[in-house]
Amino acid sequence: METFGNVFQCGAHDIIVSHGNGVLPVEKKHAMAGQWCTNFFHNANPIVLELGCGRGEYTVGLARKYPEKNFIGVDIKGARMWAGAKEAESEGLKNVAFLRTNIEFITAFFAPNEVDEIWITFCDPQMKKATKRLTSTWFMQRYGQIVRSNGLIHLKTDSPFLYTYTCEMLRLNAYPVLANTADLYGEEASNDDNRLSFLADARNLKTHYEKQWLDRGLTIKYLCWQLKPLSSWEEPAIEIEHDTYRSYGRNYNSPE
Repeated sequence: METFGNVFQCGAHDIIVSHGNGVLPVEKKHAMAGQWCTNFFHNANPIVLELGCGRGEYTVGLARKYPEKNFIGVDIKGARMWAGAKEAESEGLKNVAFLRTNIEFITAFFAPNEVDEIWITFCDPQMKKATKRLTSTWFMQRYGQIVRSNGLIHLKTDSPFLYTYTCEMLRLNAYPVLANTADLYGEEASNDDNRLSFLADARNLKTHYEKQWLDRGLTIKYLCWQLKPLSSWEEPAIEIEHDTYRSYGRNYNSPE
């Protein structure tokens, strides 16, 4: 990973100054915060993040389609990220970067309003602990510190649990929902697909793990909403049935 010019690696020890009151970590800003367009991309184009990017299929796939935008894949697992970084470098994609770090520290790497859009693709639903869910109000507060007002957040998931949870979170906090389907490939999506290009992006790009779920006959859920300033957030308190299936083992390779 250290040989790639498009990869930034940063552990918690690099950005944690101390633990405030012995409980919450106090972060310092990374040197790239507010400087991604100036010091790496060398343009003023919008920045799009893929959180939990894995192999970076959306980071690389969207970068090919939208050369007028900059894309950064974020994950902690370098073995998976290596594939996307290698692919982007081999193709000479100048609008791609990867950030290897813990997503809970995302605010340390970006300045306010530096990010335009976020994709969350097939993340762990974290059924046991709400604050670890990438669509929880805890994370929404952190996204609000770096994403411009009315910036877009996308979720693609196989998890009925995470989908139900996120729908309820959006309802409780009155986030504007632009697209919502519980079966991305099997039903007519609402909201006039022709004018919403991101629905086409959601359908046309399939990740390694998404292919696994489709192979097993599972439906893919998709949500897109606008981030808006809030002074307080309401966390869902409803009981949600847990997912009953498990992912394939580490050595499984889905058909191409």
